[in-house]
Amino acid sequence: MSETPVSAPVTALANMLAGMDPELHALPHVFMHEDRWTDFSLEISPMFASIHEGDEGTTYVYALEQEWPMAEGLPRFARITLQVHSDLEGVGLTAAVATGLADEGIACNVIAGLHHDHLFVPWDRRGNAMNVLKRISDEARG
Repeated sequence: MSETPVSAPVTALANMLAGMDPELHALPHVFMHEDRWTDFSLEISPMFASIHEGDEGTTYVYALEQEWPMAEGLPRFARITLQVHSDLEGVGLTAAVATGLADEGIACNVIAGLHHDHLFVPWDRRGNAMNVLKRISDEARG
């Protein structure tokens, strides 16, 4: 089985910003604590992430392929993946992105992956968020 080669991680802030190439995912996502589950076998939407928080339990992030009762009343978020392979020790990417979005009044929650960062912004602000991210990237490219 052939594997897709992974690019070297980018550490320079200007290069991380210039190469963000944000990708907006089509489905809304919800953050859900384990206490909302009535039956863990009812996974009807793909799980994006789970975060174990010690005594506080586990938070799950799900992409909603359809509405389901356990997600009722939860805020919807858009997931935007920054396509740049940012180094986990790279400095400033999260701060620059969060500041740019905050300046426009857009909340941003970040989950860092080994190769890419994933931003979660309010569903109804996703278009604005993409515009901000593209502007930041364009400015970094000069």
